[in-house]
Formats: sequence, C-alpha cells, structure tokens
Amino acid sequence: MPKETHTYSNDEITIVWQPKLCIHSAVCALGLPQVFQPRERPWIKIDQATTEQIKAQVEKCPSGALSWIPNHPEE
Repeated sequence: MPKETHTYSNDEITIVWQPKLCIHSAVCALGLPQVFQPRERPWIKIDQATTEQIKAQVEKCPSGALSWIPNHPEE
C-alpha cells in the first residue's frame, strides 16, 4: 500500500506531499525544475533552491498536494 504522505526537509522547512491529492499539473516541476524532478527518486531535491523559492512554488500547487511547514515555528 502506498504511503499517504511523504516529507522532504531542510534546516528551515518540511515539504509535505500527499500523492492522493496530486493532479499532476506539473506546476511545481515547471516552476522549479531543479527541485521538483518527477522522474527521479526522491523526486524533491529540497537543497537545490532557497527556502523562500521553495515555499513560493509549493504555494502555487493547484491541488494542495504540496504544502510546507516550518521546522522551528517558535522562531
């Protein structure tokens, strides 16, 4: 059975991917192809862009399959 969610972290944020919500619009891969590489495993290379760039791109996900959470919310 496939995992319900996958997470990818750097020092500042964690990207959460929910495959069941993904509509494969490729907005992520077209916007930040150095980070979102659907043909690779793992397909999210979180260290290939700044945290701000990644957050901005994740927020454009039309299905909500991608989201992000801060690793240190108290800061």
